[in-house]
Amino acid sequence: MTSGNNGASTPEDDDPFGYLYADGQANGAQPPSGGGYGYGYPNSANRSRSVGQRQYGQQQAPTAPTAAYGQVPQQQGQPSAHYAAPETFPGSAPTSQQPMPGYGAGGGRRGGGPNTKGLLIGAIAVVAAVVIGIGIAMAGGDDQNDNKGNQAATTPTTSQSSTPSASTSAEAEAELPKADAKTMRLDGGTGVASDVKGAKSDGGVYVQGFNQVGASITWTVSGIPKKGKYSVYTGYSVPGKDATATLTVNGTASTTPVGMDNYAHAKEGAYEKGWTQTYNYVQLNKGTNTIKMSCEQGNQCDALIDRMWLVTGWVSS
Repeated sequence: MTSGNNGASTPEDDDPFGYLYADGQANGAQPPSGGGYGYGYPNSANRSRSVGQRQYGQQQAPTAPTAAYGQVPQQQGQPSAHYAAPETFPGSAPTSQQPMPGYGAGGGRRGGGPNTKGLLIGAIAVVAAVVIGIGIAMAGGDDQNDNKGNQAATTPTTSQSSTPSASTSAEAEAELPKADAKTMRLDGGTGVASDVKGAKSDGGVYVQGFNQVGASITWTVSGIPKKGKYSVYTGYSVPGKDATATLTVNGTASTTPVGMDNYAHAKEGAYEKGWTQTYNYVQLNKGTNTIKMSCEQGNQCDALIDRMWLVTGWVSS
């Protein structure tokens, strides 16, 4: 067709409202009449046909539409003039919703479905087993740690075995002999007394008269466990000034005097405030030894002596 003479040639060019425009009126477009669909251009492709029957180009036999679910297909050449719901045809699916297998109409479970209650019980049992296992493992670990701690406490370390503690020294001191004024031999005008308070020997007894040349105290020591180094301690009191004495072990005089200094810082003449102690290094034999302390020429011997005792080894100050 040529434009302007024959109207629209295809449905896409068939303008139903062409009569409203000047060019449409010039081409013969007319308004609708009788409420139908015959308006438009003359000889246009806009013609009323049943649904699915409009053809283009050449005449073809109408094809039957695809049958809906549950619908009996119509015979070719007999198009349906209307649409009907699939459920209205014979053999169609029921309109009510069918329950799923294993469940009732209300959604409840029937026999044959999954046992969710059993699964829940099984899951709880597994969790309980895991918790119990963890508890047993932790308890076993604590026991092992306790055993390790006990082993560490009972096994001495290198430092403990090589370095004696204060308790070890005290035990060694307790095992060695001790002496006080009543158990030692007194010579050169010395004697025992207990007038001055503060002596630490049994009964507060001490040796007096040591402040003159020739005075001596001899201690015969028995039960020395082995030959070696020892430290001999002397308990004394000085009247606010230092004193010295000569130490002789097994007949050999030591070149180091017994230094009885005023470590207690007592005032002059205050014997009661001057009690303290000192020590000297000695070499002893196993068994019995003699330790003598005397006031010789050159010594300052104004002191009171209350006791003597031994310690293994040469102690440090």
